[in-house]
This record gives sequence, C-alpha cells and structure tokens, in this order.
Amino acid sequence: MKNKETLCVQAGYTPDNGEERVPSIVLSTTYAYNSPEELAGIFDLTTPGYMYNRISNPTCTCLEEKITALEGGVGALSLASGMSAVNVAMLALCNAGDNFLAPSALYGGTYNLFAVTYKRQGIECRFYDLDATESDIEKLVDEKTKVIFVETIANPAGVVADFEKLSKIAKKHKIVFMVDNTIASPYLCRPIEFGANVVVHSSSKYLDGHAIALGGLIIDAGNFEYLGNKRYPDFNKPDNSYHGLVFGKDFGRQGYITRARMVVNRDIGAVMSPMTAFLTFNGMTTLHLRMEKHSQNTLALAKAMEKHPLVKWIKYAGLESDKDYKKAQKYLYKGYVAGMLSFGIKGGREAAVKFQKALKLIRIAVHIADARSCTLHPASTTHRQLSDEALIAAGVAPEMIRLSVGIEAEQDIINDVLQALEASQK
Repeated sequence: MKNKETLCVQAGYTPDNGEERVPSIVLSTTYAYNSPEELAGIFDLTTPGYMYNRISNPTCTCLEEKITALEGGVGALSLASGMSAVNVAMLALCNAGDNFLAPSALYGGTYNLFAVTYKRQGIECRFYDLDATESDIEKLVDEKTKVIFVETIANPAGVVADFEKLSKIAKKHKIVFMVDNTIASPYLCRPIEFGANVVVHSSSKYLDGHAIALGGLIIDAGNFEYLGNKRYPDFNKPDNSYHGLVFGKDFGRQGYITRARMVVNRDIGAVMSPMTAFLTFNGMTTLHLRMEKHSQNTLALAKAMEKHPLVKWIKYAGLESDKDYKKAQKYLYKGYVAGMLSFGIKGGREAAVKFQKALKLIRIAVHIADARSCTLHPASTTHRQLSDEALIAAGVAPEMIRLSVGIEAEQDIINDVLQALEASQK
C-alpha cells in the first residue's frame, strides 16, 4: 500500500480470519506470561512483547503503525498530548548544557516550553527567524547543538517551513532535524521526504479530527546516523539500565524511537490511553477526505476576505498573493494548506472581541483543526503570557484572529465571517 488515501483507511491493523475488523481497546494495564525468562527477555529488550502499559499497549501499537506508514518512518511512539510528544522527543536528544534551534514563530505552548521550562532545566533554545538566511541561522550552531526544530505550518503565524534551507544546515553539521507536522498532517506533507529525521504531532488536531481525543505522536524517520556522532553520546555509550545496550548500535535505524520509549518515556510516563489510541486510529481513516475539504473551504474563505475593507491583512499560504505560496506549492500535496487562516481585523483588539461575539456558526474555542469551525484571539488566550515584543516575534500581532475552518458548507462559513466582520465595527 503506497497511496496515502489507502494508508489512512487500511494501515496499522490487518485482522486475521474471523478476528474483529476494527482493533480492540485493550484496557489491561499488564500482561501475563508462562515463565520468568520470557518476561526477563522483554525487560532486556531482546524479546518483543508487552510488559506494562507505561511502555506499550496493543491498541496504541496499531495507531503507531498507522502513523509510521503515513509519515514513511520506521517506528512511532504514542503519548498523552502533543506537548508531551514534543517534550519526550527533545529530551531523548538533549541534556543540561545542550542547546537547540527553533523559530520564534511557534505555537504558544511550545514557545513557553522552549523559552522558559527548558531554560530552568539548563537546556537553551536559540531562536531564529523563519525568514533568516542560511548563514544567519548557521551562526547559532555550536558543538552542543542537538536539534533544529520547525513547524511545517507555524501555528498561528501560518508561515510554511523552508525544508530545503533547514535540512541543508542540519545535514552539514550532522544535527537532528525535527519537524512538528501537526497543522499539515501526513496527508498534505511528509517532512521525512524533505530531510526530517524526527516528526512530532499533536494527534488531538487533524489526526483525531473530532476534538474528542487528546494525544501526541513521535515518528522516527530512521535516516539519521547516531552511531559514531559525538553530538549524541547517549546513543553511543552503554546504558546501564539495560545491561550495557548501546542504542545507536544495538537498535540500528530504530535507535532513536527505542530510546525515546524505553528510557525517556519510561521515566516520564506520559502515555497515551488505549481509548485515545482507538478514537484517533479510527478518526484517521477519514483524514484524506477531511484535509481536502478543510483546505478547499479555507481557500474559498481566504479569497472572500482577501480584499475586504475590514481585513487589514490575511495570512494563508494557499493564496497566490501570499509570500509562502511557492513553498506551499513545493512542499504541500496539491498545494493544499489545511484549515488554519489568520488575519488582522481593522479596529484591533476591540474589534476582535466584537467579531468573535458576532459569529453565529463559528464558536470560540481553545482548539484548532477539527471538523467544526472555531476561532480564537491568540494574544489574549494561547499567547497571553508573551509581551507585545514577544508576540510580534512569534508572528502574533495584537489584532490577529485565528480561524480554524471546518468541513461545513463553504458558503455558510463565508457568510458567517462576513457578517461578523461588519458587526465588529458597530
């Protein structure tokens, strides 16, 4: 199976004759064995199997195999939330004294993790501008740099990543290139094809698609050589908790995802529940249908808003006038840019409040990327911890409104936005 549409529907689980057509929800926290030797082999990582739900679960495995197939990786790890996915993915590579590179235009929760929480832990985030030149970004790299991080489509700034530029820097310095592919989804973009080594997702967004299941995922591309790379000693020295196993040597292409699961998340315990895995797995069967409809609806809305007198500016890379249009055509399937649209409203914060209150179909919600349209004013909600200067650096102007366009009827969405724009000035 190579077509993404078929992978959405079929990947991750194939029932044997007479078995259930849909994966079961395995709620047992533990698993029984006939001999201590069998279980010892599982603990030593020499024998496949399940030991305890903090490590793995059969329902979660189905989801992990589906996302691995869709992203084109070698293995995946399911986690409790998108933030836990980012955290575990980074801590599998970074220790106190290390640093990594990330753009200032980031989802607010990720920005705070990188700029505040990691700073307390002795891990430095060096922020770069997404429009910076290759040489300017490269100046931030030193011998302790472990990761170059980017979002495929920045949330809520809407900027499309320049994979070619960033992967070139990462390859030159033999640094892991990590991509948050939440907003694009693996249907619209497979970052591994453009040089990514690790991909992360908030599965709560388009993968679930219905705003019912909080979760996160890490996917290992299996295309980075940790063995012999002095930047990553944790993959090159014996791990005493596993009788001297060397992750870069003993697990080959799956060394990264194995260490993320068996060392980092073993100790953190940010596991995904089997129920969440079940809901997300089944939500993903319609991912390809939903992503096309989200994209089509959003482009139609963007075109209706583009020259509206009450719209100061609009950011949607599906518009030919957008500075990221060429990158969207280059990196995103069919040039589709998913369902997130950001715009600045005439009248600033006061008008933004009136606009949201006037909406009838679209609801205010601290969420994005599900079947129902919703809206948010980031400066007063998800990014409210940032100063005005930090807001601008993160691509979040005070007047910015983020629209998450759903899969309702196109004209109903457009009509609701247009009437709310008029009401915002009264």
